[in-house]
Amino acid sequence: MSTSSGTAAGRASALAEDLRLLMGTLKRRLRAQGQREDLPPSQVAVLLRLEKDGPATVSGLARSEGMRPQSMSAAVAALEAVGLVRGAPDPDDGRQTIMSLTDMCRERLRTGRAARQDWLSRTIATKLSAREQQDLAASVRLLKRLVED
Repeated sequence: MSTSSGTAAGRASALAEDLRLLMGTLKRRLRAQGQREDLPPSQVAVLLRLEKDGPATVSGLARSEGMRPQSMSAAVAALEAVGLVRGAPDPDDGRQTIMSLTDMCRERLRTGRAARQDWLSRTIATKLSAREQQDLAASVRLLKRLVED
């Protein structure tokens, strides 16, 4: 390996570490702005899956999230107990229960996102100059390229 490629690899590795740490901090700050109760990641994943893909059975959710059905049942039961999801009989197979988000959950998701958006918008506007906001926009474009398939 040449010195220049070693240096380039080292720079990329250091940048990756900085970016990973920064994204973690940003994620925690945004989560704090949403003012939602702390749910375990498995429960958050269930809510986001139901929001994105629509109603599903517990076994379907387990497959989608790569979880054991027993673990998914526990996560869904906890969400149902606090009124974030509800079950209804499957019209095609009465032995199955179709889980969906409650209206209360949808409203919490909406208001949480709005709070996070508001905080981030205000923070960008107050902490960054117009030029820095342009630089940030260019950086966002680069970050999008990183995650494109």
